[in-house]
Amino acid sequence: MNAYTIIQKKRDGHELSQEEISWFIQGLLEGHVADYQMSALLMAIFLKGMTTQETAFLTQVMLESGHIFDFQEAHFVDKHSTGGVGDKTSFIIAPLAHACGVHVPMIAGRGLGHTGGTIDKIESVKGYKTKISLKRFEELVKNEGLALMGQTEKIAPADRILYALRDVTATIDSIPLITASIMSKKLAEGAKGIVMDIKTGQGAFMDKSSEAKALAKSLRQTAKRFEKNMFTVISDMNQPLGCYVGNSLEIIESVEILKGKGAKDLQELSLHLAGAMIFLAKKAQTLRQGIQLAKKALKNGSALKSFEKMILNQGGDISFIHDYSKLPVAKEVTHINSLKEGYIKSIDCLSIGNHCVSLGGGRKLLKDKVDPSVGFIFRKKVGQKVKIGETIVEVYHHQKQHNLVKQIEQDMLNQNIKVTSREVKAPLLIKDSKVIWSS
Repeated sequence: MNAYTIIQKKRDGHELSQEEISWFIQGLLEGHVADYQMSALLMAIFLKGMTTQETAFLTQVMLESGHIFDFQEAHFVDKHSTGGVGDKTSFIIAPLAHACGVHVPMIAGRGLGHTGGTIDKIESVKGYKTKISLKRFEELVKNEGLALMGQTEKIAPADRILYALRDVTATIDSIPLITASIMSKKLAEGAKGIVMDIKTGQGAFMDKSSEAKALAKSLRQTAKRFEKNMFTVISDMNQPLGCYVGNSLEIIESVEILKGKGAKDLQELSLHLAGAMIFLAKKAQTLRQGIQLAKKALKNGSALKSFEKMILNQGGDISFIHDYSKLPVAKEVTHINSLKEGYIKSIDCLSIGNHCVSLGGGRKLLKDKVDPSVGFIFRKKVGQKVKIGETIVEVYHHQKQHNLVKQIEQDMLNQNIKVTSREVKAPLLIKDSKVIWSS
């Protein structure tokens, strides 16, 4: 067995065996297979695809390259999102599910490009420790029922190497490779059930609905092969989710939702995803019942208490929950006001994310530092009526950024936010939901 023949086999469209995939990935980890050979195989996979079985084999090898938790009971359920602008549901749905008896192990990543990172956001909270030992994480999940930590090199290390190569070889957009990347890390977290929120639209990783559906199917098939229960949701990302974009601002909006306030779209999706977690955990007989239980946890304040407990357990200062000034929020606020009267037709989600990055709220390179204090609050969303001079967006920034903010204002008013005289319907938020049971 050698790298040349395996690359050639996949290049010609043939199915690779478990032994061949295992040999190749292990060779990469041990230094017997070169980066350029792995890059060649990645391109062959990108062009020729993989069968469901090949995808499962690749997932397994990547999974077994690192530490694997084992929370096999049904009430251990995790959640993953493919990412988007303003997507802060993890801070809402995990406490909602936890308040209903679900144990939630969350290992999350940092943001890169126009989408924000869960770990960057929670690190806005003073004292919160995202770097904890795997042993401590396991103790918190088992004994407290909820923990959120940052990704570690000990979880699916093969994925870290493959992703870096995919990023520079134009092989990111491959359903089998995306599936193996996501599932190797999610399976390592050990939960019996996984809820997947797959974003689709102009500001999502999967901009086409057909691609999102294909990924959802691939994820479900792989979950079943590993005897995991999975609930996939396809949700809209043609405008920011909720109204707040930026690390500290998104923590504030999450708390507002947990207090029973906040944007309707964010609340709707959060309740749907939390309901799915409760359903997968077999704490509810149907999705509808799961959503009702989540609503109850929101209304009676138990979800907010679960959130507070998670923060305290990992060293965070919870005073910000009742005093948002304890969070780092930029002091300068510029109002971007409408030049027209009518209805918000569209918001260029991708551009909004990139504007946040330009303010310092995200990173272009992994080594970049993130400023948690900057961002946007949208006072108008798609479908809402706006008058001339009425504020559409508030920009939170620093004094030295006035010239940059002027450029952002011009871009938003001239290109990124469209206003029409005709009435516009808000986009359908939840486009598809499917569940698969392994047992």
